[in-house]
Amino acid sequence: MKARVTIMLKDGVLDPQGEAIRHALAGLGHKGVESVRQGKVIELDLTATDPAAAEAEVARMCESLLANTVIERYRVEII
Repeated sequence: MKARVTIMLKDGVLDPQGEAIRHALAGLGHKGVESVRQGKVIELDLTATDPAAAEAEVARMCESLLANTVIERYRVEII
């Protein structure tokens, strides 16, 4: 079983990397981009067979290591 974790900065947290991407896109002629928020995606191969238990375990992984929950939000998908 696989899990995909998408981690993004929370709304209201400044995203300097996103702003740098937006600026670079504008410099390349892509003028219609108002803002960019960048994040990360982590895919995990799990030995779990129960999707609900796997999702709960991955959420614990996010809370303890994968995401900085003070400034980031995360979404877990079992795929």
